[in-house]
Amino acid sequence: MTLTRPAIVFSVLIALMHGAASVWTHPAAVLRKPGTRDLDIASRFAPIFYQALGEDPRGDYITNFDFDGDWRGDNNWNNLDDKRFPLKAYVYYSVAETVTHYFVHYAVFHPRDYKGGAVRGAILSELIREGLKRGGKYDPTGMADEAALAHENDMEGALVVIKKNGSDLKDSRVEFVETLHHNSFARYVAGESAREFSFVRIENHSPVLYIEPKGHGIEAFFGDQKQTARKEFLRYVFDGKAQEPSSNSICRDVDITRCEAKVSYELVPLSVLWLKSTSSPNETYGTVCDYAEVKLSTSIKPGTEAFKSLTPGKVGCAFLGQVGGENMARPPWGWFDRDDRSEPLGRWFFDPATRIKGDFNLDDKFSTSYVRLPFWAQ
Repeated sequence: MTLTRPAIVFSVLIALMHGAASVWTHPAAVLRKPGTRDLDIASRFAPIFYQALGEDPRGDYITNFDFDGDWRGDNNWNNLDDKRFPLKAYVYYSVAETVTHYFVHYAVFHPRDYKGGAVRGAILSELIREGLKRGGKYDPTGMADEAALAHENDMEGALVVIKKNGSDLKDSRVEFVETLHHNSFARYVAGESAREFSFVRIENHSPVLYIEPKGHGIEAFFGDQKQTARKEFLRYVFDGKAQEPSSNSICRDVDITRCEAKVSYELVPLSVLWLKSTSSPNETYGTVCDYAEVKLSTSIKPGTEAFKSLTPGKVGCAFLGQVGGENMARPPWGWFDRDDRSEPLGRWFFDPATRIKGDFNLDDKFSTSYVRLPFWAQ
């Protein structure tokens, strides 16, 4: 069902009449090209995603922001239902590197977060939004949070941390993973011997992750009943080409880990979205954030450590979205942990090494000094 804002408002009025409301500027210098070091790193450790399917499976397909041929953020909800637009699988990435580790951000996009249902969820979200406009910050439902609201556009993801062992990627291994699940970061240690933290399974040097249906929060894939009971899945695997799911792609096995069906995804540099974040006027982003100074330790010259101060400035930090919650979906530089709001916005993306060192209580053998500047700082 295609929804427009007038249609949603009308639906809200009908729901209220029937008492149904309670039911419910540093642009990237160069785009990374195939064959570059960043793509080599991101490709080798690209996660395997088990995407659970809800009642609107097309709403759970992973794809690119411009799947419909444009960069408008406020038509993606409706265009998702247009079968003329294939939903080929893409995952965005960026790479940072310190003396001891690689840090790869992977960002997964869906045109629609349909928690509560593609229709009812959007109606409830619009109702809450209109109530907040009329009543200030008062929210009688207690649901004015991204974890409860359906909204246009959705982007969640993971940070994969790889321990270096010389220059050969074959000798490097995943050590830590953090995932985003509705404004909360979950922390994992690779392998099955973790004590203080939960573990994430590694399959052929790739972490295995679970994406929930409807809301698309990401966590480690355990294959237990909580994650798999009464669900069908798509298994997304990096293979260098973007495929669209078909009926033959669906995993229906009782033991979902035995399913051999897969959908191949392609990697796209996050610098593409960063470039769009600095445009004015902007059809892609509906919210702009003014980022303060980011101070990075660098070891660009071997044997020398220096600090470099960078100011991202005003950058688009939430995608333009009009259906359901307004401008709710964010790129990685807009992600935050609602359990730790003392951290400056964007630090998890801009300085992943410092964040990971603190999150896992690591000693000084874990370097936070970058050997090259990330794309956004070039």
